[in-house]
Amino acid sequence: MDMSGFACTPELKPPPAAAGAAPIVNDGWFPDIDPADLRKARRIPTDMPAERLRDAVREAILWTNDQLESWRADQTAARFADVPSPPLDGSTRNLVLYQLAVGAWTKALLVERQRDVDLTGAGQRKVDELDASIGELRRDALHAVRRILGQPRTNVELL
Repeated sequence: MDMSGFACTPELKPPPAAAGAAPIVNDGWFPDIDPADLRKARRIPTDMPAERLRDAVREAILWTNDQLESWRADQTAARFADVPSPPLDGSTRNLVLYQLAVGAWTKALLVERQRDVDLTGAGQRKVDELDASIGELRRDALHAVRRILGQPRTNVELL
């Protein structure tokens, strides 16, 4: 306590990301995802608690796997890595797209849950910007999935 009679309380911060946290083990067919790699690739702040990130990654894995389930059933490969796919920078096209889908969906979930609840004019503009970002991230995830499926980015129907 200082001479003014006010005590300085420490700033509360969430625990930092756990260094060397284990990758999230997928279902044995789809690839495992390392949250630390995803954090770097998607520029997720290091003050985001590791468990919150893991929860979002797990949810994104479930979403992505669900989107690809019928495609998976048509594959004869024993696992995702064995599905023929062009090589790309030491990886494969499909693996890069899968990681993009999981990463974009994860970031959309995290941004959605971290919205500013201040609805003043400036706060509302920030929420509107976040809504656009969330939509773009979900679109990116869906586009990555559609590319794995060999589908065009959009569906157009005549009315």
